[in-house]
Amino acid sequence: MTSHADMSRPESILWEELVPGGNHWSGLMRRGTALRLTDLQGGANLSALFYNFDERLERYNMADTLKAQHTALLTRGHVLMSDMGRVLASIVADDVGGHDAFCGVSDAALIREKYGERPFGVARNAMYRNGRDGLLIELGKWGLGKRDLVPGVNFFSRVIVGEEGELSFATGHSYPGATVDLRFDMNVLVVLSAAPHPLDPKPEYAPGPVLLTAYRAGLAAADDYCRTFRPENARAFINTERYFAE
Repeated sequence: MTSHADMSRPESILWEELVPGGNHWSGLMRRGTALRLTDLQGGANLSALFYNFDERLERYNMADTLKAQHTALLTRGHVLMSDMGRVLASIVADDVGGHDAFCGVSDAALIREKYGERPFGVARNAMYRNGRDGLLIELGKWGLGKRDLVPGVNFFSRVIVGEEGELSFATGHSYPGATVDLRFDMNVLVVLSAAPHPLDPKPEYAPGPVLLTAYRAGLAAADDYCRTFRPENARAFINTERYFAE
């Protein structure tokens, strides 16, 4: 899958921002806009949380998203459902597919155990932060906190489940320049961390940077691929449109 159509028009682009490896970001994405995620070097991990910006008690629900779409891994055609049965965002384009939706994020203990201590005097200005702390810092900017942490999505990372239920990280899954496009079907607070995936076997702390490109995408048409992907998706879009009906 390649670029979303609206990206071919320069006037559609709203802004761009770089999230260096290990860093974090949050912001409002309005209904009808989209966000392209670009893995600049290959092997990046971008952990993401999603909340209804206008009523933040409504947020991304991992269980309903996977169950309703009969999947364990996310890719083009899938939607990210809220705990109210509405569509927060849709994956409208995807170069790599198979994004991990159930492994969560790294925490301070895991980073310390895997990579050791790195005080500021050693790291200097390089970010050396775990995913959980990065997400909490961003959530705090919007009046949210620990109780608002929910299972999110790890874009660009794939996890394989073995016959006995064991989990293994798919190395080399994403490549330099790979993209994922998310269209926002509600006004959504997006919270991101570019810290390493908790199962990443790399021996050194070296998370990759991700470029964010926001652009105008419009709303889902009647024949939209994500809407028609599954009957459950169509019902979620109906719930979303009723929420915005005037």
